Amino acid sequence: MSLSFDPDALRALAELLNTTGLSEIELEEGGRKLRLARIISQVSIPVAAPAASVSTPATFSPAPATGADPAKHPGAIKSPMVGVAYLSAEPGAAPYVTIGQTVEAGQTLLLIEAMKTFNQIKATKAGTVKQILVTPGAPVEYDEPLMIIE
Repeated sequence: MSLSFDPDALRALAELLNTTGLSEIELEEGGRKLRLARIISQVSIPVAAPAASVSTPATFSPAPATGADPAKHPGAIKSPMVGVAYLSAEPGAAPYVTIGQTVEAGQTLLLIEAMKTFNQIKATKAGTVKQILVTPGAPVEYDEPLMIIE
């Protein structure tokens, strides 16, 4: 059995994989089946801490080195599931919240992708975002602290 597919259509589907972040697409038509998949690997890249005199946007603040456990903070927003955290609706978009921003109860703080579904994580109380403890695209565990709101 000989299968031939339109190369331009295949390129368009491959581009769709890249732009949407999907890992695979499967199509079936008239007894013919096509599955395109891409391998997604996570790469850890060490990042040097910026010098004290460098000004950076206030969108991420790692846990303080004071030894205080952010999970025990009364304003900790914890992950309700295992997944991947995203601070904005799409790559390049403005984050839902930034450090120092005042938020209302029920306001979307970030997204967690779990099983190809994006779940909104909302503020449980009103307050000011004091810390953002996750980086965009980082995996998160159940009950892991994501942000501190005071």
